[in-house]
Amino acid sequence: MSKKLGIAIVGSTGYGGVELMRLLHSHPNVEITSVISSSSAGTKVTEGYPHLQAIREELLDDVNPELIKQKADIVFLATPAGVASKLAPQYLEVGLKVIDLSGDFRLKDRDVYEQWYQKPAAEQEHLDKAVFGLSEIYGEQVKDAPFISNPGCFPTATLLGLIPALQANLIDHSSIIIDAKSGVSGAGRGASVANHYAELNENFKAYKVNKHQHIPEVEMVLSQIAEEPVTVTFTTHLVPMTRGILSTMYAKLKSDVTEQDLIDLYEQYYEGRPFIRIRPEGKWPATKEVWGSNYCDIGFSIDRRTNRVTIISVIDNLVKGAAGQAIQNMNLMMGWDEQLGLQFVPVYP
Repeated sequence: MSKKLGIAIVGSTGYGGVELMRLLHSHPNVEITSVISSSSAGTKVTEGYPHLQAIREELLDDVNPELIKQKADIVFLATPAGVASKLAPQYLEVGLKVIDLSGDFRLKDRDVYEQWYQKPAAEQEHLDKAVFGLSEIYGEQVKDAPFISNPGCFPTATLLGLIPALQANLIDHSSIIIDAKSGVSGAGRGASVANHYAELNENFKAYKVNKHQHIPEVEMVLSQIAEEPVTVTFTTHLVPMTRGILSTMYAKLKSDVTEQDLIDLYEQYYEGRPFIRIRPEGKWPATKEVWGSNYCDIGFSIDRRTNRVTIISVIDNLVKGAAGQAIQNMNLMMGWDEQLGLQFVPVYP
């Protein structure tokens, strides 16, 4: 393409925002024309992230929609919960395309959002307009959509692991148990006692047990797939590592299938979707194998004693779980190859 599209990133001082800057810097069809922070406007990007020196030196802009419209075509919102619900409608109103990385537009029921997030919900008209951007599942809806709600990191890993088996009616959805583990970057850059080195090092703990805000997001999508209400047991854990999510899912089987049957099913289901990689029989993925990449790797094990299947899914929470999937959605939205700007192998070791 001759002219590159301008990109604005709101919330550029958080981990999601800085990961967007890293990935978009190498995208051939866009250029970052505005980096925005309501809390740090007027300061240099490099004051918070010196590693961006020689890549981004300009001052952080303010959130003003009219000013952003003069510079950008697409806005990425990498803001805390409760912020995007106010900003996204303003950007849409001036004609900008919006991709929101927060949870403000994922849940379509306002009461459910307020129950789990403990914040006022966005207006229903805007919730109805936002397309849930789980790229491999709703990619056709994402195409040409002006407003995308990027999925959460835990739901991305979990849903990609469960949906093919659920849609094929191979598992009993009433038996689903999800055991998910995340690196500490998922908590964001804000300081808290729970994120101190002394609290994390050589420690491993569950948190938000039965109360994590991603639970209704997972249940919403699984219910759509199953065409009936689905509830799950979902427990999250914090692991003393920087990046990565490993979601281990358990469910009772409804038919006599083998691990190879599952591998064949998933390979067929995700055929042509380059960021999904299925492990061969007897092999299971690890977070290090997707580190820094937009891949989701999935493996299986069947326990004949209990008639349960174990599905293991891994992603990098900051890439496939946030910035990378947001760029993948932008590519689909614009009619580009979904791999554009994301064609790199994981960092290893």
